[in-house]
Amino acid sequence: MKFIDEAQIEVSAGKGGNGCMSFRREKFIPFGGPDGGDGGRGGHIYVEADSNLNTLIDFRYQRLYRARNGEHGRGADQFGAAGEDMLLRVPVGTLIRDAESGDVVADLTESGQRIVLAQGGQGGLGNLRFKSSTNRAPRQSTPGHLGEQRKLHLELKVLADVGMLGMPNAGKSTFIAAVSNARPKIADYPFTTLHPQLGVVRVGEGQSFVVADIPGLIEGAAEGAGLGHQFLRHLQRTRLLLHLVDVAPFDPEADPVRDARSVVAELKKYDSELAAKPRWLVLNKIDIVPQEERKARVADIVRRLRHKGPVFVISALAREGLEPLLREIFEAVRKQGPATPEPMHDPRFTQNDA
Repeated sequence: MKFIDEAQIEVSAGKGGNGCMSFRREKFIPFGGPDGGDGGRGGHIYVEADSNLNTLIDFRYQRLYRARNGEHGRGADQFGAAGEDMLLRVPVGTLIRDAESGDVVADLTESGQRIVLAQGGQGGLGNLRFKSSTNRAPRQSTPGHLGEQRKLHLELKVLADVGMLGMPNAGKSTFIAAVSNARPKIADYPFTTLHPQLGVVRVGEGQSFVVADIPGLIEGAAEGAGLGHQFLRHLQRTRLLLHLVDVAPFDPEADPVRDARSVVAELKKYDSELAAKPRWLVLNKIDIVPQEERKARVADIVRRLRHKGPVFVISALAREGLEPLLREIFEAVRKQGPATPEPMHDPRFTQNDA
């Protein structure tokens, strides 16, 4: 299935039904009085987070959503029925913004979370409503109100505790396959990973965390080069970044330190807050380096990078050094507690409206 993490849609709530102007007309009742009912309200448009979905692909093929209008009022004191509400389902982690103002309408971070995207219009009043002791035969009614219309931008940010970044072929897919239940495609050419992968890592009884793998970053990613810049948003909800570095690249002219610096530079260009997240250095593919050279090569890379955070040396393929790393990750994630979602700037849409 094609992975879609961004979409533009337009929602239009239903129009309220018109109020009716009617008078009771029956045999032997010459002055029956007004009996025009109110119109029904237009249908609301809701959005709900669904844990069974993992892509916004449905919103690429249908971009306009209209709820049903309310029925008009009728005579004999009959009120119009309310328009049927519409429910849109999106993956957990979907951020919805107003396309015109840019304000956050909803940040759906929990399965089953539901809000109103567009309010249906109120129904008009029938002439029954205008009856009074001084106006016994009112000849007035009101039309139904239009429903809300808005253009929305949907953006999926996967929910993961740990995010991985690095150059293409740094071994990210091999790592996530070795430590979790994810089964990404693994090959020896760049950009094997074309869309984010999520994996659940279990480190013990009732102890687990979620790790996310995104396509590799290359120099110029923030300006559109490669694939990684399209998916950096998926790292914004994570609490810890694992920076995988290939210590034994196939290309003899490749420099792991230069590649690592370019990844950090692209991260800063994309989002300074993302670049400020805790970042651990993970030196991968150590099994390719001869035993007598490993210590010197690792020391040289760490010295040149001037990395101040934790450093781990592993081989994802040979599963060397994984257990200590996973245990440290779990402890770090546990101490940080649950992630805090982005604030909502549009209070009108924070709760259900019956």
